[in-house]
Amino acid sequence: MKLTRPIRRHPPETIIALIDVVFFLLVFFMLVGRMDATSPFEVLPAETATGTDLPAGGAMVAIGAEGDLALDGDATDADALVDRVSALLAARPDMMIRINAHRDARLAGILPLVARIEAAGARDVMLVVTPGGG
Repeated sequence: MKLTRPIRRHPPETIIALIDVVFFLLVFFMLVGRMDATSPFEVLPAETATGTDLPAGGAMVAIGAEGDLALDGDATDADALVDRVSALLAARPDMMIRINAHRDARLAGILPLVARIEAAGARDVMLVVTPGGG
């Protein structure tokens, strides 16, 4: 009689333990890590004041919802507005320029205008924000 030993099979390696470890590592790094980019220097947010009067003097630039522009109530285009602001600043270099933009005005139209006003010599540019009534 010939007896043979049964073939020894190694138990299959389960991947369940590996999946658990990977899941716990994922959760750990999600809790510990930051999801946003941080600045290499300190960035302080702008200061706001509500219920106070605006400082007197200066010029008011109005920006409409469709990008229409006005300086102190007179409708104008961007080039003429910058020229007029530049002339005002030549007479009074410390003049404050206020910008009052419609809530639907595109930021892509506001920021280049602010840059042009600052390039014309404006030291103080104030964005006027009116809280919505509700």
